[in-house]
Amino acid sequence: MALKPLGDRIVVRFEETEEKTASGFVLAGASHEATKTAEVLAVGEGVRTLTGELIAPSVAAGEKVLVENGAGVTVKDGDDSVSIIREADILAVLA
Repeated sequence: MALKPLGDRIVVRFEETEEKTASGFVLAGASHEATKTAEVLAVGEGVRTLTGELIAPSVAAGEKVLVENGAGVTVKDGDDSVSIIREADILAVLA
């Protein structure tokens, strides 16, 4: 199943990060961070203004972005777990 986001929504896959202590214990990766890195998988068509003009999203599929921690809704796409977020939840595009 392929997800096609509507409006200003964007489908992303968050990068799983794992931190270890000096003794080898694994810490929860993003539990204490304010942001997460994600890959954009699909982008909606954009949002319409009051006059009906379409404003296209400023990100494209394949880009890496920085997203606020806790943003979006996690869904299953086949065996993959992806998140659907709003464009406003994206803080920056990573170059």
